[in-house]
Amino acid sequence: MATKELRINRQIRAREVFVIDADGEQKGVMNVFAAIELAEQSALDLVEVSPNANPPVCKILDFGKYRYEQEKRVREAKKNQTVIKIKEIRMQPKIEKHDLEFKTKFITEFLNEGNKVKISIRFRGREMAHPELGKAVLDRILEFLTENGVPYNLDRSAMMEGRMMSIIISPAKSKK
Repeated sequence: MATKELRINRQIRAREVFVIDADGEQKGVMNVFAAIELAEQSALDLVEVSPNANPPVCKILDFGKYRYEQEKRVREAKKNQTVIKIKEIRMQPKIEKHDLEFKTKFITEFLNEGNKVKISIRFRGREMAHPELGKAVLDRILEFLTENGVPYNLDRSAMMEGRMMSIIISPAKSKK
């Protein structure tokens, strides 16, 4: 539960609550006003940690410190996350050799950065009658990557999506 949703002290609506004190000792079920008074005597807050329980569970603690600890945990979790982006390279089945090599260099850069790459071939007009030309271009790209020693995994083989044929490749080893 996010700290913004927690009710503290006089915001608690229940008549009776199950109270756990600052030391983690269970005080049992008591009137909410008596629980708030108990918290104020120790200069702490009464925080509703489990509002859906019957009766709701409240804990006596320093709310500012509790909120700081929660935010710290969230920051740690975000720091350990790795974000993988999918970069897309688009081309047509009638691509020239130089253009193909140029775009393949970008694909190599994206893979070396640790990103997935979606390579799309866009068919226009009568090109739709010859999807094998698009497949041949995708095969040439994979062949070029293999020849240049670029490690990759083929996540999704050639597949038609409307007027586009695409494959998705990812780097063979994850970059940290």
